[in-house]
Amino acid sequence: MLQFTLCVIGIYACFLTWGVVQERVSTTPYGTAEAPNKFKYFVVLNLIQSIFAALVAFVYLKLSGKNTNFSSSPNSLLFKYVQVGFLSCIGSPFGYAALKHIDYPTMILGKSCKLVPVMLMNVILYRRKFALHKYICVAMITAGVSMFMLYHSVEAKKGAAANSLWGLFLLTMNLVVDGVINATQDQVFHSYKGLASGQHMMFYMNAIASLLSAGYLIFNPYNDEIWRAIEFCSTHPAVIRDIALFGLCGAIGQCFIFYSLERYGSLRLVTVTVTRKLFTMLLSVVWFKHVLNPGQWYGVALVFLSIGLEAYIKMNGSKSKDAAAPKKAHSSQHAKAHNGLSALNSQTLRGGHYNYPLSSVDKTA
Repeated sequence: MLQFTLCVIGIYACFLTWGVVQERVSTTPYGTAEAPNKFKYFVVLNLIQSIFAALVAFVYLKLSGKNTNFSSSPNSLLFKYVQVGFLSCIGSPFGYAALKHIDYPTMILGKSCKLVPVMLMNVILYRRKFALHKYICVAMITAGVSMFMLYHSVEAKKGAAANSLWGLFLLTMNLVVDGVINATQDQVFHSYKGLASGQHMMFYMNAIASLLSAGYLIFNPYNDEIWRAIEFCSTHPAVIRDIALFGLCGAIGQCFIFYSLERYGSLRLVTVTVTRKLFTMLLSVVWFKHVLNPGQWYGVALVFLSIGLEAYIKMNGSKSKDAAAPKKAHSSQHAKAHNGLSALNSQTLRGGHYNYPLSSVDKTA
């Protein structure tokens, strides 16, 4: 429990900072007040993030003394890594494209339902089964966070993109891809125990994503984003520091993410990442004395109720296992004693003490 708590703290700390830096990179005007410029090269930003994460994962593997001879991995495992790396590349563009056709609150609301596609992809693709209370808790958390986001008052902005069916389709595809990624990661850790670790997964996934993103940016004749990003950085050197901090915070945060993924599974991890938004808003409410409407408080109560239900069931399950352990040990000792007595009786009968054949004793008994 202590390890999981530390992972949650690490994820919250790193990605809260990461989110602030990401907002600063993407919304802060660089340059002079007369000619402000904003960094709008999000594929390049993803590439830098994956490069930082791959380097941090490699250093982590080296320092922890884990195997870095990547050629020793079986081909089937390498194929899974390529699959996850490819999916991570195509997932984000769906989200960016969706924002052109839907407003930001709709995007956040959709992201709050991420637990549903993660569970569905686990069930559909890999035939995993979950306990009934898991389905109930996922439904409660999704409903609670959705209510919190839905009742959040947001002022309409001029020029905001109107919601459209195409935008909702792109958002759905983004969620489905995320669900497939998490389900595949779960399947890798389940099927390749001892071969795949969280740090190996982190390195491979980001290294492959870096190669694919770099190939797309460099060799795509219809996209000059990387050259415009380089020109922007040379014109506005201040953005380089923000981008480096963005990549570093995301990379360190991924260390906690992949450790949690390996130890606790994607469903529990996504629960942490989804509820992070709610806890962040609650902190903002307390700190800045914002007012929540009744619908938002109902959503908060629903989320906390589901988290409490999960903790209660898990605690009772642990107590039941602890109580069953002595009984199991006693039964095992009783069985051994009974088997020893049976063996002794058999030897006595066979030894001719009563001079009866064993088959006669069995029949008369």
